[in-house]
Amino acid sequence: MKLFICILVNKIITFFCKLFGKKGSVLPASIVWDVFKGEKILNKVKYPKYVIAVTGSSGKGSTTDLIYKILSKNGYDVCYNSNGSNGVLAAMTLILNNCTLGGRFKHDVLLLECDERHLKLIFDENKMTHLVITNITRDQPSRNGNPDSVFDELASAIGKDTKLFLNADDPKVNSLKYTRRQPTVTFGLAKTNDSYTTPLLNCIDYAYCPFCNKKLDYEYYHYGHIGNYKCPSTDYFRGVLDYEATDLNYETHSINIHNNQVHLDKDALYAAYYTVAAYALCNDIMQDENKIVETINTLDTDAKRGHVMSFDNRTITMLESKNENNLSYYQSIKFINNQPGNKTVILGFENVSRRYKYNDLSWLWDVDFELLNNPEIDKIFVIGRFKYDILTRLEFANIPINKIVLINDLKEINNSLKTNSTGNIYTMVCFDMTAELTKLLKG
Repeated sequence: MKLFICILVNKIITFFCKLFGKKGSVLPASIVWDVFKGEKILNKVKYPKYVIAVTGSSGKGSTTDLIYKILSKNGYDVCYNSNGSNGVLAAMTLILNNCTLGGRFKHDVLLLECDERHLKLIFDENKMTHLVITNITRDQPSRNGNPDSVFDELASAIGKDTKLFLNADDPKVNSLKYTRRQPTVTFGLAKTNDSYTTPLLNCIDYAYCPFCNKKLDYEYYHYGHIGNYKCPSTDYFRGVLDYEATDLNYETHSINIHNNQVHLDKDALYAAYYTVAAYALCNDIMQDENKIVETINTLDTDAKRGHVMSFDNRTITMLESKNENNLSYYQSIKFINNQPGNKTVILGFENVSRRYKYNDLSWLWDVDFELLNNPEIDKIFVIGRFKYDILTRLEFANIPINKIVLINDLKEINNSLKTNSTGNIYTMVCFDMTAELTKLLKG
């Protein structure tokens, strides 16, 4: 009876949220959680055959989105959190809204992008059938603290029957292959033309063996601590992968997986990772690589991140860089620097986090903004409530002051871009600014 009431209340509140033009992704479950003491109500749901979770510090949204596209294009009825809201209340709202009043989930597949620390709250007694882990890096330090703490909470949510899909290029994530006694699939990226042999970043999250604490020997890095490594004292190493993306080619937007040429929807390193992760997961369910390759290669929709539009006879690429995550910013900067010709960058945010008001900005000093000191970058437009903090960081990165344009009123940005900049435009903003910028620039 309690399950019936919680589902009914959740559906009614969602209806009224939609009626008044609100998303209603969290409020319904918050009432179920608080008023009806429904913390454990998800344990009573009758789940489908496939319950897939995707988690990690970055890349989980794009990975989830591609998994959804592949499975749904091949006849699977998939329900997933397309809005990107990935905490326990958002997951509860989605799950209860897609149940019958008797508690049976109505779709073939439940697919969830999950916050790393909320994973054990979403999946308590009813564990995932499949779990994809993209990476574990320094992320939202005010909330998460040390990434080891995040990893430990994530690991505690894994059931003994959950099949793991691990990014083996991440030494911390790959350690689960050695410590868990359950089916495990590894994926990663072979050496590319952009790989390097000495660290380029000042902040390396995992430089030491997770078992003996000796410093890892790296054959090459892709970014941060992600690469090909081995421990000098133990048998711990990256190993031979089940799914290794090779021959990354930005010009042709392609990689090779199991001798199949696979299209990338974005000419960026992170696209290779979410593509090979989705490929591995979907092949475990579908058991048909030809259909997976055909589906990926014929998708005509944009990537979840990096939408492109036109402005003033120039292109704008909307790169969403995750606040409080230096490696997310690094990959955006790397992508921008790889593009040809003169470039203009828009950088800034209105809120450090959508979840809390700490407004800790120490993470800005982990980001290698020095890489923006590029002669092909014409101007850097700094926007948002924290523009002066970003300006200070850019000045310490020795970015020439005449390249920096402060925007006090976001409504001024269209005219300022037209009169004060050249080249294609790249927005390097967090999620909260993307919609507002898109509306203004389209207008």
